[in-house]
Amino acid sequence: MKTESLEGKTGLVFGVANKRSLAWAIAQAWSAAGASLVLGYQGERLRENVEELARSLPAPGKAIGCDVGDDRQLDSFFAEVAAATPTVDLVLHSVAFAPKEALDGELSDVKRTDFLTTFDISVYSFLAIARRAKGLMTRGGLLLTLTYYGSEKVTPQYHIMGTAKAALEASVRYLAYELGPRGIRVNALSPGPVNTLAARGIPGFTRMLKHHQEKAPLRKLVEPAEIGAAAVFLASEGGAAITGQTIYLDGGYSILGA
Repeated sequence: MKTESLEGKTGLVFGVANKRSLAWAIAQAWSAAGASLVLGYQGERLRENVEELARSLPAPGKAIGCDVGDDRQLDSFFAEVAAATPTVDLVLHSVAFAPKEALDGELSDVKRTDFLTTFDISVYSFLAIARRAKGLMTRGGLLLTLTYYGSEKVTPQYHIMGTAKAALEASVRYLAYELGPRGIRVNALSPGPVNTLAARGIPGFTRMLKHHQEKAPLRKLVEPAEIGAAAVFLASEGGAAITGQTIYLDGGYSILGA
């Protein structure tokens, strides 16, 4: 089966922390299809690991530190990118965070500070990245983020992240409208639950995995490689007319009524 070509394209990937990160699955797929990548990572603690991962890509990439919650670091990241390449074609935002206390309690008990932190990192960071990336996307391209079905239907224990993902999906639609005239497409991938380090912080996550596998029409969980393949499709000519969409990769779970 022919792989879609991303030869000659440059991509920015935010959210790689380790080999189990969904951002890493997409980075591998984009790189294997020919894209040159820059990986943004948060904090010195991740630097060595992400630099090693960047070097291991099919087309070895570069890693640059960037805390998406810090405007100065975002400015510095994009200045370094702009100095190295005249254009950017692909951007992946795979970043989400909620304080543990906010996830452990009830939505009505979430503190203002925890709410603002959740929305700042999980939603506003996508807008902040888009604002800086659009000037480099002179050939058009793709802004891609990751979401989850808990944005649309109630998923117990996911509450604050569910509200944040709903706002993220609304942002996808509005950005798609605003950036469409520039030839920039904006989409979200919504995989079913995947066993990543970040996902394990959701209370009851193991039960969620089992439930999805038993109930989804395909009776399987989504594989990271399948998420990567979908991201390649959206980044290629096959996805050229798709924008403003949330695309489910969940074995059909989202079609169920109960």
